[in-house]
Amino acid sequence: MIKQENPQTLKIAFLGDTTPEAQQVLEKLLGYYTSYPVEVADVVVVLGGDGFLLKVLHHNDHYDKPVYGVNCGSVGFLMNAATGDSLEEKVKNARSVTLFPLHMRAYRSDGTQFESYTLNEVYLYRETYQAAKLKIFIDGIERLSELICDGIILATPAGSTAYNLSAHGPIIPLEANLLALTPISAFRPRQWRGALLPSTSRLRVEVLEMDKRPVSAVAGSAEFKHIIAVDVAQSTTRSYHLLYDSDHALEERIIREQFAV
Repeated sequence: MIKQENPQTLKIAFLGDTTPEAQQVLEKLLGYYTSYPVEVADVVVVLGGDGFLLKVLHHNDHYDKPVYGVNCGSVGFLMNAATGDSLEEKVKNARSVTLFPLHMRAYRSDGTQFESYTLNEVYLYRETYQAAKLKIFIDGIERLSELICDGIILATPAGSTAYNLSAHGPIIPLEANLLALTPISAFRPRQWRGALLPSTSRLRVEVLEMDKRPVSAVAGSAEFKHIIAVDVAQSTTRSYHLLYDSDHALEERIIREQFAV
């Protein structure tokens, strides 16, 4: 039941992580608001961290609902600050950001194919102690005949501050329409530090010496082992609508991250 004095005008679906912190915030919010099923809600409020938000987006993208994240984790880069009885007003005044995920299709030598979507990054990584050997194509053109490395990352602007940044890749503003292609511990060519690609680019990575140097492909929470090749491109059929407080916008956080010391 709604326990606030003013009637609730937004139909909100509350989805909370199982952590004690998220459940505590959820219990508090349910003291003010009624939670509706996702399919009939106007907006989805996600309580947790970045990982839980990405999981919710992946499993509920067919509803095409705007999502407002409330940080109940540690970093919470994609989230808003925790709030109480002012939540509905904040959601109404929030700014909307539309993000397009990456679509990965991975292949095994037996012809098996896998596909997955991710908002942050797709990466390939060696499965054993031996470095991976990769061949890189952009839009059908071979750009690197052999990259010896621990792996490689293709990151969206929203994901550029995550694994990509820890691998010394560039941070990308949301409106730049770019993707970051970043090697992980490149051994040869040692001087190659990666590339910035138009968001319309199609990446293909082929695994060389796959039997000797097996490689896994990861997109979001999905991991596929013993891959011989992957194709990755920004989706043209899926999009996510995230809501941010006007004083805590995602664009500002990405810019601020570039000046962090």
